[in-house]
Amino acid sequence: MRIIGGQLRGRKLHRPTGRDIRPTADRLREAVFNILGERVLDARVLDLFAGTGALAIEALSRGARDAVLVDRSRAAVRLAQRNLGACGLADRSRVIRWDIGRNLNCLSSWPRTFDLVFMDPPYGADILTPALAALTGCSALAPEALLVVELEAGGRLLPPEGLREHDRRRYGGSEVVFLATGERRMPLEG
Repeated sequence: MRIIGGQLRGRKLHRPTGRDIRPTADRLREAVFNILGERVLDARVLDLFAGTGALAIEALSRGARDAVLVDRSRAAVRLAQRNLGACGLADRSRVIRWDIGRNLNCLSSWPRTFDLVFMDPPYGADILTPALAALTGCSALAPEALLVVELEAGGRLLPPEGLREHDRRRYGGSEVVFLATGERRMPLEG
């Protein structure tokens, strides 16, 4: 696992041990960031189901302003903190241990909204729908926010009110769905 682009390009990340954490593959991450293009620049990033922290770290490497990473796993939180520290990004990030499927009250004291949200929940866990509902219900999304959701290929995703599907791409056994707030069409590259 490594950072694909930006200032930290080529930097290796610490990998998880065991099978409890499923990191987004380098090739899929590269494809997503090629599609996002300049939308990453100066973005405030929220990484839900953060795992290793690779998505948030990639965004920070490519010019995102700051990032909040949330995961319920103690091991994932430690791993994300370790990777952020090794990349010198601890001062531009915050890692929170929280059960996202229950609610996102952990963001209620956060003083700003997020422009770019990554969600890579465990496949087959039926946690995505409640997590999306919690996200739209906690006023954490900027008016023109973009959400990047990774799910198992063929998985169903019904966006809650306030979000609309903007694009969907398949990569092997995974699909990436781009959801948007607001009415404006989001220009995506690639």
